Formats: sequence, C-alpha cells, structure tokens
Amino acid sequence: MHSARIKLELTSFRLSAMSAPSVNAPARSASTSSTWPKVDARQVQAMLSDGQELAFLDVREEGAFHDAHPLLIVSAPLSHLETRLADLVPRRDTRVVLLDAEGEGLSERAAERMARWGYTQVSILEGGLQGWKNAGLQVFSGIYVPSKAFGEFVEHSYGTPSIDAQELKTWISEGRDMVILDSRPYSEFHNYSLPGGINCPGAELVHRVFDLVERETTTVVVNCAGRTRGIIGAQSLINAGLRNPVVCVRNGTQGWHLSGETMARGSRAVAPPPTPEGVRLAMEASERVARRFGVKEINVAQLRELQQQATQRSLYMFDVRTPEEYEAGHIPGARSAPGGQMVQSTDHYVGTRGARIVLCDDNGVRARMTASWLIQLGWKEVFVLQGGLSACGLALEKGPEVPTQLPVEAATQVQQLSVLQVQKKVQSGEAVVVDLSSSLRFRDGHIPGAWFAVRSRLASAMSQLPTHKLLVLTSVDGKFAEIAAADAQAVSSAPVAVLQGGNAAWTAAGLTLEPGLTHMTSTTDDVWYSPYDHVDMVKAMNAYLSWEIGLVEQMEKETGALFEYFE
Repeated sequence: MHSARIKLELTSFRLSAMSAPSVNAPARSASTSSTWPKVDARQVQAMLSDGQELAFLDVREEGAFHDAHPLLIVSAPLSHLETRLADLVPRRDTRVVLLDAEGEGLSERAAERMARWGYTQVSILEGGLQGWKNAGLQVFSGIYVPSKAFGEFVEHSYGTPSIDAQELKTWISEGRDMVILDSRPYSEFHNYSLPGGINCPGAELVHRVFDLVERETTTVVVNCAGRTRGIIGAQSLINAGLRNPVVCVRNGTQGWHLSGETMARGSRAVAPPPTPEGVRLAMEASERVARRFGVKEINVAQLRELQQQATQRSLYMFDVRTPEEYEAGHIPGARSAPGGQMVQSTDHYVGTRGARIVLCDDNGVRARMTASWLIQLGWKEVFVLQGGLSACGLALEKGPEVPTQLPVEAATQVQQLSVLQVQKKVQSGEAVVVDLSSSLRFRDGHIPGAWFAVRSRLASAMSQLPTHKLLVLTSVDGKFAEIAAADAQAVSSAPVAVLQGGNAAWTAAGLTLEPGLTHMTSTTDDVWYSPYDHVDMVKAMNAYLSWEIGLVEQMEKETGALFEYFE
C-alpha cells in the first residue's frame, strides 16, 4: 500500500517556508523591559509549515479560545500555565508564539512568566486574534478542532459506514445479533450511555473486540458522545481487518437523545481484558495496520538516543493503555494518554508542532493503532517502543500521572484559614470569599455568598467586590487558590488568605454548598461548556453537531492543513 498526501486547500496560497523569519531572539527579562519580540500573522502562518518546531499557544481562557482561534494553535490559558506548560512544551528553547485578544496584555504576562521559567524564544503575535483576522486568515470555533476535523475527513475519505438513532432503535427492538461498544472513557460512559452498550474506549477496541464477537455475522456498533470517536473507533476495526459488519452510530449519544430516546445512566458494563487468544488475534491485526500505515518501531537503544537528543528536538513519550493500567505500573517518564483520547484531542497532550512522539503499551496493539492515526493526522515522527513496558529494564512507577508544575510566584504572609475561621469571618462581615474554581464547578456548588472570579482577571474582579477587610481565596481543593495567591496580593488592597482544603474541606465539615451563577465578577468563558452542560441541551447538541459536520467545508479553505490518506 502507498499513501497520498491530501491537501485540504482549494483557493488559498501557501507561503514559502523560506519566507518565515527566524524568531530566535531571547525573550527579554521582565525586570529590564516589558517589550517582547513581535511577529505578524503571515509570519506565524509560514512558521507553521517551515519544518521547524513551533509552539503556537493561545493564553486566553479556554472558553474564549473555544469561541474563535486559529486552526493550529494550542490552548494554554495564562491562569493554568504553572501546571500545564511544562508538559505541553517540555523543551525550553522551543520557538514559542503567544496569542491573546488585542490589547488584553495576557501574552505579555505569560511571556514574563515563561522567561522566569527558562523559555528563551518567546514571541507575541502582533495584534493578537484580531491581527490574525486582519491578515485574512481563518478562525475556528470549538476545541480539539484538528482532531474533530480529522474525524470528518476519515468518514468522507474512507466511507466509514454509519446508522442513525432510529435505525439502531429498530435493530434493538428486532433483537439483531450485535454488540454496542462505547468508545469513550469509562467516566463518560458511566454518566450516560446507549441502552445495552459496553464500554470499550478508543484503542481498546481492536485490543478487546476478538473476545466480544463469537460469530462473524455479529454486527459491531461503535458509538461516542458525538461523532469523532465513533468514526475513528469503527474505522479502526475496519482497518484491523475485523470480518464482522462494523458501523458507527451517527451523532452518538447526542443523536440518540435528539431522537427522543432515553439514555442509560450508571452502567458498569465494561469489555473484559482480552484472553491470550484475543491478544494473539489483536496483535496480528495491529501488525497489519502498522504495515499499511508505515508505523515505525524503535528499540530501547534507539529510545535512549532520542532522549539524548531531547535538548535539540522535543520528545514526548506516552503510555496509551487505560488510566487504571498506567496507575498500576508505567515506565518512568511516560505520561498517560489513553489511545482513543490521544487521537481525538492530540493538542491536549502535545503543544509543539514537529515534535517526536513515542508510544508504549504492554503488547504493541494499542500503541500501533494509536500511531497509525497520528500518522494520518500528519505527525511525521511517531514511534512505537518495541517490548513495551519491559523494554527499558527499569522498575515500573506506580500511581496516577502527576502534572509537572513550574515554580509558582511566592505569596507573602498569606494565611491558611480553617473552615471554622472562614465561616466566622464571613458571618461577621470581615471577609469576602472569592472562588477560583471553573464556572462549571462554581455553578454546581460554591460556598454561600462566595464570588466567582477568573485568575487572569483578578484585577477587574477587585473593583466588583463588596467592602471587606480580608480576601479569602478558595477553589475545588484549595491548591489552585494557593497558586493564585500572589496574583491576588498584587491587586488586592486587603490582606489575602486561603481556605485550607478549599471547597472540599467545607463540605467535609458538613457545610453545604449553594448552586447557581451568583455573584459573578466575570463571564463564563473560562472553560468550554459541552452540549450536556447547557440548560437547553437540545439546542446545544444541534449546534454542536452542525459545527462538527461543517468542519470539512471550512477546512477546505484552510492553507496548509494536511492529513494523510492511505489507499
């Protein structure tokens, strides 16, 4: 088999890579100047395709990012840089371009922090998002847009078969010989699923399917919440050569809900781990897929060589097994990225375009399947580690992944107050509580009378608060409040304290939280709201599905966006 490069471009022109200027000037220290190197939108567009590494980061809040952003930019909100940046952009001398809204100042604040953390090639997009638009370049709404668009590309290119909710309902009522496999993570599946569905996330499909179908006549039905993971999941089984009929559910659980059907809640049906025979068949299937899509495998010596070169070329290493397997034991230094999620939200894990990616698991099945999709997504240097967990000869680490945290600006004289102390100070009118949890978590429940604020907008929030002698910060568990304490001190005229243990400590003490979006100092564009998070879910689902389907047409107008099609 051979591949043909598909260029999703109809009328636009491609900038020559030679025209991209070098952005190698070190970012200036905040102590000497607030001026940072600037690049314009056309220069950044050229940099995205010049073959060199680039981290193009949007430092606005996630909800603002969702509303409009360039296609190949990665969300890295200023509010959460300490806990996200090091994993997104591990190499400190990577070329970095930051974007915000024109005149917002977030890029400058982010650049100052990045300089303190040792990032040396930080530049700012001139004019921010508006500068990108003024250059005649497209903006997209949504999150994980490249992966979402890729799902639509796969369906159109390979003709992935699908059925709608009504047809599935008919099949169920007829007692059709079929198995319904839900390709989402267990937490999503457990919350809501199709009746009779079995949880089998993403890369687990090929790994476990051979033990789930006794007859080749059994139809395998794959679904997700919307479209992408269902399409990729079904096509994975087809690519693997499964002889059974395979279809995906068009529009997933959203399509089921919109058709007036009731979803199952709290299901615990999970596809069991594969038997030895199931593993054998899955390995053979994944090897066929690897040959077709040109998946490269490396041994431990080659991995060590890539690791030695990691100061010149960015290297990401991911364990694509389930989170539970990762927690039970993983190679030191490998991050957890379950295969299905890795494909449908790649920019959540990798912030540097042009980087190298190494995937590992226990027997190669899930790593090969995941690699095959990353290659089709356009990633050039994707490798599977031969021998998986046993390759490195090291003792495995146990426990969940702990994000790398960069140094937090130290706050001075910030009190850690107990629940009882905060309660008394609030009741006396001495203190006001500011909750820095996401607006979604705040809506679900917050300390009675607390005010909602976004960390990056604390200066604006201060002018909206009632008169107080003490500002008390809280968050879900108090940790984020501690990180933000220095920021609050910089803009607050009153002393700052932190609720020890956050809202979790408040409820653990037997105190109640109140729901609702009350006492808001900011709009709720700090995070993305899924269709299931909206009051009018039907309207939100219809809008989301229309957006997802419409990505193909918008991608055709995009300059330089490339996926790989394999015949």
